[in-house]
Amino acid sequence: MTEFDVRSYVAAFNANDFEFFSRFYAKDVIYELWTRERIVGHENLMAFYRTVKAHVIELVELLDVVVTPSRVTMHSRVSYETVKQWPDPQNWASRLGDKKVIETITLCEVEDHRFTHVRGAKFKF
Repeated sequence: MTEFDVRSYVAAFNANDFEFFSRFYAKDVIYELWTRERIVGHENLMAFYRTVKAHVIELVELLDVVVTPSRVTMHSRVSYETVKQWPDPQNWASRLGDKKVIETITLCEVEDHRFTHVRGAKFKF
């Protein structure tokens, strides 16, 4: 995986191009985020993203990215705007029009040009 690949992934994610950005996840991906329990499996992760994106406009701005043969590390500024009320306590209770911006650090293990294990943490908020 290259930095160009990572930036293409982020662009597709921001554009809600599920067909393109979902290709970056392995079939048995493990996804661990600060607000949720583990999500295991490509289909479960895409279902999670579809739920998020049905309620929130989420835009990722890469501030820094480091790519090695087996890992990708991203430092990002992520903005959220609630477009549909979302009373999901596992993520955050949000009301229509709520906005927030956070910074995250995401560590991705990579195999065969796909993310196999993703760990994300809030850095600043």
